[in-house]
Amino acid sequence: MTTGLAFVLITIVFFAASATNFGTQASAQSPKPMKAKAFKHACTQAKAGYAACRALQSTTSVATPASQTQAGVTPNAQAPGASAPYSPANLAAAYKLPTSANVAQTVAIVDAYDDPNAESDLATYRSHFGLPACTSSNGCFRKVNQSGGTSYPAANSGWAGEISLDVDMVSAICNHCKILLVEANSSSLSDLGTAVNTAVSLGANEISNSYGGSQSSSDTSSCNAYYNHPGVAVTASSGDGGPAVESPADCPHVVAVGGTSLNSNGSETAWNTSSTEGAGGGCSSYITRPGWENNTLTGCAQRAVADVSAVADPNTGVYVYDSYQSGGWLQYGGTSASSPIIASVYALAGGVSGDAASIPWNKRANGCLFSVGGKSYAYQTGLGSPNGTGCF
Repeated sequence: MTTGLAFVLITIVFFAASATNFGTQASAQSPKPMKAKAFKHACTQAKAGYAACRALQSTTSVATPASQTQAGVTPNAQAPGASAPYSPANLAAAYKLPTSANVAQTVAIVDAYDDPNAESDLATYRSHFGLPACTSSNGCFRKVNQSGGTSYPAANSGWAGEISLDVDMVSAICNHCKILLVEANSSSLSDLGTAVNTAVSLGANEISNSYGGSQSSSDTSSCNAYYNHPGVAVTASSGDGGPAVESPADCPHVVAVGGTSLNSNGSETAWNTSSTEGAGGGCSSYITRPGWENNTLTGCAQRAVADVSAVADPNTGVYVYDSYQSGGWLQYGGTSASSPIIASVYALAGGVSGDAASIPWNKRANGCLFSVGGKSYAYQTGLGSPNGTGCF
């Protein structure tokens, strides 16, 4: 990608040209250094049988983003090297995505515990960026518990931040999609898996899972019980602790989503801050390699993680609005951001038939993925990031 995030506030006509410009790979251009901020894990690390959310929240306050209107969507003015969070228009420009596709898709978000302010915070985010209202009264937004009812689980501030990140990213990428929020009773993998099955039963076309736990010998059975839904695009975060494999990202029918650093000069590299912070990925110890996965590329005898990627580095992170025991406008990152982004790209593409995870592998030769860092495959970034919707 070349220029594009060095944006100025201009007309919608020039924004279209800028979006095209930003969507071009620029392997020759080195990223300018970002001014690092301090971040914290929104959720505590998981014990065996449980998952942790993969959201990283800035502990440094951010300025309120510039308001935008749907009629004239313009990105935030941002100088190269700045570490201001990215807006919906920035993300659409980066990945060459349509900004107002009217698709009939429902994107489900599965998380643990309750965010009491989920709908009102979503309204603030969408109104601020000029996106169409998505409320329970107009039928766009729906919140249920893991059984599909309205007796919600206990509130949790960390997972509330995760929920805000997830619904905001769906809004940023597919602003005409319906949003179904399914809140699991706890962060146990069985409760979260039950919530996934409920999302399918309630008609979700795409399901994002921004959480992960350690892989185990029971993954094959849990993958089949909860994450095998042909015709539904199920995505999962690859993790934030550097090269390692997590579940459910290792499930063979799940789209494992890695993470990138999306620099403001337009270049995109693997998010790999250190050996203990960066996108997850690697070869599964337990899951058999799916037939569509090219092990010549991956070097894995078993299932390889990740499949595709999007922005996850918190220093090149995104705007989120979260008021539940938090400070309103925040900067977030982690593969918790990239998973709902990719789920929403599948929605923009009109949904899937068959196995969603196989589609990027089968279509990768069509130029519909950006080759992150010039690599045709890497564990932390998979086959690359979206170049439009053609690979989804």
